Amino acid sequence: MARLTRYSKFEGELDQIDSSELMQMIQEALLGQGMNDPYDPDPNTRPSMDDLFDAILEALAERNMIPEDLLMEAMQSEDVRETKLGEQIGRLMDRLQQDGFIRKEFEDGEGGGQGNPGESTFQLTDKSIDFLGYKSLRDLMGGLGRSSAGAHDTREYASGVEMTGELKNYEFGDTLNLDTTATLGNVMGKGFENLEESDLVIRQAEYNSSAATIVLLDCSHSMILYGEDRFTPAKQVALALAHLIRTQYPGDTVKFVLFHDSAEEVTVSKLAQAQIGPYHTNTAGGLRLAQQLLKRENKDMKQIVMITDGKPSALTLPDGRIYKNAYGLDPYVLGATLREVANCRRSGIQVNTFMLARDPDLVGFVRRVSEMTRGKAYFTTPQNIGQYVLMDFVTNKTKMVN
Repeated sequence: MARLTRYSKFEGELDQIDSSELMQMIQEALLGQGMNDPYDPDPNTRPSMDDLFDAILEALAERNMIPEDLLMEAMQSEDVRETKLGEQIGRLMDRLQQDGFIRKEFEDGEGGGQGNPGESTFQLTDKSIDFLGYKSLRDLMGGLGRSSAGAHDTREYASGVEMTGELKNYEFGDTLNLDTTATLGNVMGKGFENLEESDLVIRQAEYNSSAATIVLLDCSHSMILYGEDRFTPAKQVALALAHLIRTQYPGDTVKFVLFHDSAEEVTVSKLAQAQIGPYHTNTAGGLRLAQQLLKRENKDMKQIVMITDGKPSALTLPDGRIYKNAYGLDPYVLGATLREVANCRRSGIQVNTFMLARDPDLVGFVRRVSEMTRGKAYFTTPQNIGQYVLMDFVTNKTKMVN
């Protein structure tokens, strides 16, 4: 943030700001709900270039980075886009496109020329997704280093595998992962010609199993209700997990499923700009789709990471209609959902659930899910969910072997 702070006294051209710095400044807007009308019936509506302009303008204003003369002119104008400030923000937007962070698209097949920013939309590129995933991962891992959030799962499920790199004397059959410092310490006094098997010291290795992970993300309307945006932090966690797996565990796979009235798989690029969907929570549909995706994977470990703030309240009927009941825990919905949980258990799929609410019905449901699949349940908040998810993933990935 030190490089950004200098702009609070910046007197030159704003378009000197580096594209990666600009992406960092507007990442919350790119991932959050502000890029789309929350009442738009189509949650997949792409954000417009006007949305991007507003996000950059707000980011500059929040950081006191707008020179006084440009600010005064903009405040006196009916349209900021027609001012010098608007021109400079336009150049910043052009640079984001030139540097490969966004891809501008035109409605109704239009193309070419400058056009009106309101007539065009944009998509995030693979480069921007990778940047946002790296930034989210760095922030979350930094949080782990600064504080001890712990992994406070429900008291019934305080299990896990610890990671260590402890030393031990070599025994026949061990992998010869020799610790040279400790071994040399044992033989320095008596000479190498007197080296014995008991002088060898090995470091116990951490074995990373191959894993297939499905992130099952609740995007029902409750995720942005009650004055709190829970969906944006959840998306940041998903992007961070995708970046972690891609860079540190290349043998692993991760896929994403959104569930609301129904459920659908989305790519990581679509996930970044996904919006809140319809009102209800079709957990059974999400679990069913997650199982279908995991059946295609040939991995040592298969798991579902479910992030939710509500109890199951919807169900897809055999004829495709959606049965909904938002009041209480409907026995019909619960029974069908638990049948999908039982199918996960039979397939050896562990379900770890991260709860963003403490509703008694939700807690009771998640407790049963954890018991049935030998998974874990975590009470989390939008502020610490990333630490919980990443710690849980890395811990479950690691097994101790001699």
